[in-house]
Amino acid sequence: MTDQRDPWAERTVEMPPGEQNPFRRGRAQVGPARPADPAQPHIPTGTGWPGDTTSIPRPVFAEELRLFRRGAGVMLIGALFSFVCWGLWAISDGGNLGTPVALFVLTALVALGLYALARVVGRVVLEKQLGRVRRSARGAHLVTAVFLAGVGIAYLRQIDWVVDAWSWFARMF
Repeated sequence: MTDQRDPWAERTVEMPPGEQNPFRRGRAQVGPARPADPAQPHIPTGTGWPGDTTSIPRPVFAEELRLFRRGAGVMLIGALFSFVCWGLWAISDGGNLGTPVALFVLTALVALGLYALARVVGRVVLEKQLGRVRRSARGAHLVTAVFLAGVGIAYLRQIDWVVDAWSWFARMF
């Protein structure tokens, strides 16, 4: 009996005694190799010629969506920080909220445009120029998160009590 701790033992089936072994020892019969016909054209398989880096197969939509989600948490944190800072600025400003809401919607649209631009640049540079496969959207998410964090800091710099608190804290050190 074989020791079950061997890695191949779990894939090996012991034959019960008295049964005829359906397997034969020997070599598999392989037909002669067919010569390549130079008259037949290359049949494209979607991956291009060997060594060709210009045609990288695109992933299916589900895979694209999974790749999109990698790094989305960083952008979500940046968007949340920007939203909280915008809310503090809108409340401390007082008055009508129409202009601040329109300004935040415009900021969100610029952030989406920046994300799309970062994805396009990543596709052109990484996939087309360098021939690499992108495995996530982390770079585009990070660029957008840095932009949104900068927008949030810009909102905070427009609030008087935050600027006063920062000045007081800076004078202490």
